[in-house]
Amino acid sequence: MQLSVEELHEQIGKLEGWKLEQETLVRKYMFSEYMKGIAFVDEVAAISEAFDHHPHITIDYKTVTLRLSAKEESGLAALDFRQAHEFNEAFDKAR
Repeated sequence: MQLSVEELHEQIGKLEGWKLEQETLVRKYMFSEYMKGIAFVDEVAAISEAFDHHPHITIDYKTVTLRLSAKEESGLAALDFRQAHEFNEAFDKAR
């Protein structure tokens, strides 16, 4: 179910490091080593498979950028925010 504009702003306020760019949730994760970023991407892939919802992933040396959008839902949904929360938990464990 697509979230209203008010719900989007409420939810984004609860997510550390994420920002809203048009209709996409975006976060850049910084790592001290390249391989830590790659291990994080592996964890992101496992989480994404469990959700059956996959982010756009960009790896730029020690920076991993994730972009979540729900085109099939015609906008961001609660699922995107739950998944972003899981990604943040994985990042906290990976540091």
